[in-house]
Amino acid sequence: MTRRQTRMFFVAGTTIFAAIFTGLTIHSHTKFGELTHADAITPDVIEGKHVWHRKNCINCHTLLGEGAYYAPDLTKIAQHRGAIYLRQFLRDPSKYYSEERHGRLMPNPNLSEEQITAVIAFLTWISNIDNQNWPPRPILVSAASPQGIVLGTPVPPAASADPVATGEAVFNRSPPACFSCHSLQQGVTLVGPSLAGLVTRTTVLLKSADYKGSAKTPEEYIRESIVNPNAYLVAGPTFSVGGQSVMPPLASVLKPDEIDQLAAYLATFK
Repeated sequence: MTRRQTRMFFVAGTTIFAAIFTGLTIHSHTKFGELTHADAITPDVIEGKHVWHRKNCINCHTLLGEGAYYAPDLTKIAQHRGAIYLRQFLRDPSKYYSEERHGRLMPNPNLSEEQITAVIAFLTWISNIDNQNWPPRPILVSAASPQGIVLGTPVPPAASADPVATGEAVFNRSPPACFSCHSLQQGVTLVGPSLAGLVTRTTVLLKSADYKGSAKTPEEYIRESIVNPNAYLVAGPTFSVGGQSVMPPLASVLKPDEIDQLAAYLATFK
């Protein structure tokens, strides 16, 4: 190519790609409102954002992949944990984590009830943003990790198509990250009750007058607990508040077949 041809190629190429970049930028701006559900930005959401920054939450946590990396990304935390859990946690994080047991401890942000309500509204709005699967890595908010799994790394797929094996993979996946609230060891309590001996305990429960749900078998009870955690509240200091379970219903997180697989896996804990 001659100098003149090279110069023309450079000018034409730069002009074309600049036009493409400008067009994509304009198109993105026309979609921001729809992707972020801007119509759902209420005064509580705005106040929650202010609290988030005033309390320097971003110094430890990320949102949409932006922020510090000392603590978990909270982009989808409202969907994973639910408002009831978040309210209890923000009142006193030490009820759920201890420095001795987990090697870290979130300081109490000392929020008022109004501030907690605003932060939850903000995180709920954030969780509904269409983030196009960004950040592109598993985000695990947990008090413990399952055997052999390192937080922040993909969970291996099920070893086979067997419902129990597939259910185990669902249990260890985020979401729903069941392992972050439920241990599989007898006497070890994280956020929710231990699942060790689940079927044996459930068999006794279903015969008692305390149970008011609709399940007739342990398997039905397990499924009921997954889709409607408020059907029966297990007694425990961090399990429920105000007559509601801190566990969010998982029907909006899991597909029907995944619920069946998870129930099949949990039914093996005799």
